[in-house]
Amino acid sequence: MNTATARPYQAWDLPTRLFHWINFLCVLTLSFLGLVMLNKGAIGISGTEASIGLKTVHVLVGYVFATNLLVRIAWGFIGGGYSRWSKLLPGKGFKQEIADFKASAKSGQPQTFIGHNPKGRVSVMFMLLLLMVMMVTGMVRAGTDIYYPPLGRMFASQVAAEGVSPSAIMPYDKTGTDADKLAKLQTFKEPFGEVHVYTAYVLWLMILVHLVAVIRVELAGHGTLISAMFSGKKYLPREPSDG
Repeated sequence: MNTATARPYQAWDLPTRLFHWINFLCVLTLSFLGLVMLNKGAIGISGTEASIGLKTVHVLVGYVFATNLLVRIAWGFIGGGYSRWSKLLPGKGFKQEIADFKASAKSGQPQTFIGHNPKGRVSVMFMLLLLMVMMVTGMVRAGTDIYYPPLGRMFASQVAAEGVSPSAIMPYDKTGTDADKLAKLQTFKEPFGEVHVYTAYVLWLMILVHLVAVIRVELAGHGTLISAMFSGKKYLPREPSDG
């Protein structure tokens, strides 16, 4: 796209851009660690210490991921411009907005937007929902697998044998635990692990769809979406519909 003939618009503020890239790096790192944990036997990683080490690193990166996500959720209420939820959440007349956007795309001159276009808003909201599911299920597994905060002490107290302090319960170690209570915890946590893994697969599918859509817009010359996530400025060839 020739930015010399396009007009620049301030699209994304610094907190929103930081969230985007921190989130991407966290998801990339967490996914890599997750794949290693799922396939540790096939790649020659064995032993309780190795399992605990991998899980611990995964959880620590998960804290950064969760903090970043919670800050973004809060920023949607207190931030400005196109970072606000009012610019993302579908509201009254959204069905017509979708119809107008589709019609403009068929005409060969699709509407341009400083923020997200209507389809992009649906995609972003769905990805944010997936991220929140990942955060919640991850926190549950962090608490049930290696007894890490914020839920670890609660789960440790649930499986501790009578008279045993929750702080004495160690990951992957049945010492000091009640066998029946530990079995119930194992049954409880399994669905959270499955949801966590399959949500990650869906998230990566959405990330790929997002990347393809962004590249298509760039190549078609309908706006500079990629550079906007670095500079905050989006260059548009036509007057934006959300200006």
